[in-house]
Amino acid sequence: MDLTPYKDNYKTSYLASTYEQLEKEEQELLQMSRADESMKELAVDELASLREQKDHVKQQMDEILAADRKEEVFPNELILEVRAGAGGDEAALFARELAEMYQGYAVTRGWKVSVIDISENYLGGYKEASFEVSGKGCFEELRFETGVHRVQRIPSTEKSGRTHTSTASVAVLPIRPKQTVEINPGDLEVTFSRSGGAGGQNVNKVESAVRIVHTPTGIMIRSTAERSQAANRERAMNALQAKLEALQEESEMQSVSSERAGQIGTGDRSEKIRTYNFPQDRITDHRIKKSWSNVEGIMTGEALGGIIDDLKQAQSEV
Repeated sequence: MDLTPYKDNYKTSYLASTYEQLEKEEQELLQMSRADESMKELAVDELASLREQKDHVKQQMDEILAADRKEEVFPNELILEVRAGAGGDEAALFARELAEMYQGYAVTRGWKVSVIDISENYLGGYKEASFEVSGKGCFEELRFETGVHRVQRIPSTEKSGRTHTSTASVAVLPIRPKQTVEINPGDLEVTFSRSGGAGGQNVNKVESAVRIVHTPTGIMIRSTAERSQAANRERAMNALQAKLEALQEESEMQSVSSERAGQIGTGDRSEKIRTYNFPQDRITDHRIKKSWSNVEGIMTGEALGGIIDDLKQAQSEV
């Protein structure tokens, strides 16, 4: 058996060595039994044991490689961005609620969520916010959340009782284990500043916030949540890598129209995908033309799984 694929993967290389050793022992035992007739019967059980061990090791290696292949398609890390759209202060408040909905859902799934950067308005709403999410299946579960989310409700500041419509956009960008876009350090403008907002003495005294501009595309990333420049720079670079790869994938997808037609949505953050109607306690996903009640439970993240499951099911039927 060709062990090259297993030797080339650091996760299976030690198992490949074990497999080779078992093969060596098997061959030695076979040669011994052929040379000495009296050893044949004694070797039967041991040969069976060695082959069973080989099969077990091969199964382990195959499972690891299969998991790696799946992670290339559905990585276990992503960048989640939420931005306020039309609707002023109400849009920013809705953007914050969306971010908190995904954070709540992440808790139910056992995922880790780390803040990259948050820009708030005076009411505490999010003008824009970005997070790094890591955990098994996170991209596979959240990949259909990219797009424009619309809310219809009566704002607390509305005295006449009129229902307002506001929007916020969401982008879910995978962080792939194998990078497909090479970033030239010469294309980056990196600046440091003091982090704003709460955070203790460190915020006021240390220039830990990082701002990276990718000059060829104009993409700008800020990372402010960590206490060190190095940590903020790493998070910003992860976000930049994810954005550049998303741009590349979007460009490739535009040239394959049939593949785009076979997806739930296009992955374009300008596409209106869902409406949250609070007065009627109804959330509607326009891509699969399905509605759910229990807006309150969904907005906490606890009941969001029902929508995600229905989207995954719809995609599997395409």
